[in-house]
Amino acid sequence: MRNEQHGNPPHPTLSPSGGRGDGEGGQSVRSQRVRSARSVALEILLEVERDGVFADDALNDTLRGAGLDARDRALTWELVYGVLRHRGTLDWRLNHVAAQPVERLPLLVQSALRLAAYQVLYLDRVPASAAVNESVTLVRSLRPPSGRDWTGFVNAVLRNVIRNPCPPWPAPGDDPVASLAVRYSCPAWLVKRWMDRLGPDQTEALCRATLNIPPLTIRANLLKTTRHALQADLTRAGCHVRPTSYSPVGLVLEHSGTVTDLPQFREGGFYVEDEAGQLVAPLLDPQPGERVLDACAAPGGKATHLAALMQNRGEIVALDQSAPRLRLVEENCRRLGVQIVTPIVADATKLLSPTSARHGPLLEHPFDRILVDAPCSGLGVLRRHPEAKWEKGAAGLSRHHSRQLAILERVGSLLRPGGVLVYSTCSTEPEENELVIEHFCARRAEFQRESVAPWLSSNALTFLTAQGELSTMMTLSSQAQPEGPDPMDCFFAARLRKAGRS
Repeated sequence: MRNEQHGNPPHPTLSPSGGRGDGEGGQSVRSQRVRSARSVALEILLEVERDGVFADDALNDTLRGAGLDARDRALTWELVYGVLRHRGTLDWRLNHVAAQPVERLPLLVQSALRLAAYQVLYLDRVPASAAVNESVTLVRSLRPPSGRDWTGFVNAVLRNVIRNPCPPWPAPGDDPVASLAVRYSCPAWLVKRWMDRLGPDQTEALCRATLNIPPLTIRANLLKTTRHALQADLTRAGCHVRPTSYSPVGLVLEHSGTVTDLPQFREGGFYVEDEAGQLVAPLLDPQPGERVLDACAAPGGKATHLAALMQNRGEIVALDQSAPRLRLVEENCRRLGVQIVTPIVADATKLLSPTSARHGPLLEHPFDRILVDAPCSGLGVLRRHPEAKWEKGAAGLSRHHSRQLAILERVGSLLRPGGVLVYSTCSTEPEENELVIEHFCARRAEFQRESVAPWLSSNALTFLTAQGELSTMMTLSSQAQPEGPDPMDCFFAARLRKAGRS
């Protein structure tokens, strides 16, 4: 299973390497003598479905050795993310012309059909015949020696997609859930949850948002530059760049090429982070010289932001249970010039237990402030990780709720009296957001909610909930307007203070 802690926006070379496996019982796509964007895309789709890796991890890992030129690399990204974003709609369309439901076919056949159907239905610049012929060829070349020959089936289904007009969408009046699920390629269980809680208009906005291609948003590293200076540097380098609407340190990059090739990236001038994520660390209001705990730190976006707010003075203990992901924190700290972060491999749900004794003095003394950017379902970042739409379910929410409460229980004991704790997720669901805070405060009466309003810009106050918490989901409908600000990921954050004096 994928690590469900949310991460950075997908972008080539920014993510850790994912695992990689061979084709479904037959010849690996990568072993073909001549590789095309379509063959590499099929390899990645098979890997995502079979091995449960993030699509951006698989893309970054596979493209490094694929030998594709820039144009084919871009097409590979388009094909992989297009299929994953529109998978539900693709299956609906394919099922109208296929003798067998797509989801019951072998994985190779499923992926090849979706890959070709996406090109036929969504990419005007790709000849339909080329998409069909190469998918048929790939199915033939990857068929296990003793397996069934599916090439005739694949060819017939795809030819039917080309010949037959698109059937009418499911009517909202007949089945409002199916209507939105098919039109916006969202799992029906999630559409129903949103519909029951939010009504049809907000649900449609959320569903539509999962199909959006997110902007490339960066956070200026104030340890080395300012937003204004960084914007000027990037403009001189030929990038199209503009300030974010709500974060005072954010910029939106357009037409920048590969972001990791920019000198400003290599020199630590910025960190790639969605604008909503940039709003979280300031809510903790860390001061220079304080001790701060980042309880779920990888890959380091919040920890490095906290260090900048603290002017690189004080101490930040960065916890994560994954040693490889914690190495990303160290790499980002080196690049950004952060000197006050101490990484610790530890499970935040087991702190203060006998197994955590080896962490010694780093956890013996109370912290002034604690950030819990909690592992969650990631339902607020489906536009960045569309593969997650097809592997998550409602049953996972209660599991996350229990783990999130366990983390708060453990780290709450490490906070000094009078200290501040900020809890955040990139989830849309109350079980992982408001209900976690309600249940925690009911158990631990010494923790009281505080409004996050003082740490938001005036125009971001629209994100305040009735309880004074941050929810960027609340204005999703207005963000969908063409003249409005750039859409953001769906983040939730609450600020708690522990009673007493230090």
